Amino acid sequence: MKATCYILYSHILDKFYIGATQDDVNLRILKHNNKNYGSHRYTAITNDWELFLSLDVKTYDHAIRIERKIKAMKSKTYIKNLKKYQDMRDKLIINTSS
Repeated sequence: MKATCYILYSHILDKFYIGATQDDVNLRILKHNNKNYGSHRYTAITNDWELFLSLDVKTYDHAIRIERKIKAMKSKTYIKNLKKYQDMRDKLIINTSS
């Protein structure tokens, strides 16, 4: 089964949102923008979320570990560099593999 750690970006908020899913990422974005997860959720603040980066891995557990690692960095620069540098993405996937 495939899973994805994804990073969304909102131009209105100038913020990133990091999540993980076993579903299709485009469907997931649509659900975030349509407030399908409830109006009390962080992504309900706006409806202009777009895919910034996605990392496909084999298991949902691995996607969650990647999500937590990215969130722990608490850095827009780190997120922007993840998109920019393939070697950073590769290292992140390897370092969170188990």
